[in-house]
Amino acid sequence: MLDKALGFSPDAFVPDLEDSVPDAEKENARRITAAHLSKLGAGGIPVIPRVNAHNSGWLEEDLAAVVGSSIYAISVGKIQSADDIAAISETLSGLESEAELEVGKIRLIPWIETARAVVHCFQICTASPRIVAVAFGAEDFTDDMGIERSEDESELAYARSVVCTAARAAGIDALDTPFFGFKDPDGLRENVRAAKRLGFKGKFAIHPAQVDPINTLFSPSEAEIAYARRVVSAFEEAERTRRGSTSLDGKVIDVPVVKRARSILALADARFRTS
Repeated sequence: MLDKALGFSPDAFVPDLEDSVPDAEKENARRITAAHLSKLGAGGIPVIPRVNAHNSGWLEEDLAAVVGSSIYAISVGKIQSADDIAAISETLSGLESEAELEVGKIRLIPWIETARAVVHCFQICTASPRIVAVAFGAEDFTDDMGIERSEDESELAYARSVVCTAARAAGIDALDTPFFGFKDPDGLRENVRAAKRLGFKGKFAIHPAQVDPINTLFSPSEAEIAYARRVVSAFEEAERTRRGSTSLDGKVIDVPVVKRARSILALADARFRTS
């Protein structure tokens, strides 16, 4: 699977040592993943191994196997508190020194997957300068809550909103849980749209066929870009006549609306330059 991944161009490669690996295969998965890291990173796509949780008993060996110049960040499952982040960061610092890497070079993406983590989400998001994004894990969250995950995912609304709000307050990106229906493209598209409305900036894919739809839907559409340009143009015209607001298509256009439009155009420009 790791060899096949080399034929695709996602925003990042996330080789998983955690829940997709049975307990008896942890050592084997660690060895195979470590052997592929340089190949995965050779094309310039960030490599972000997902390692086992802080209290799993496997984390230290996972980190020792993957820390090196080939990886950009570490994704850590089932973070419970800021103390977990502090302990993991300390371990990373020691491994970075051993590998002759700049201390602090390897970034962190913690997974929020329990009720306790949701309650402490902002503290987790701000626990270390290593943290560049935070991920929400729906399967483990519903397991922790003792509830079923329904088709409409209404039971996840609060936790998802907390993760997005905390991430925004911390100045980092929120990344949404994977969509497991890899043979349901319509369901994936609706799932991505719902995540985007809440404030998620990306989503994990579990199958190569999901990558393009996820990227397309998280990117501004042509209609959104066109409307954003009209908003900015209308507001700039209002400013030239010394007005602080105007209207477009029967809607008020003021500073927050313009800021949102300019953010859309900036994101579109960034996507264009990296495509």
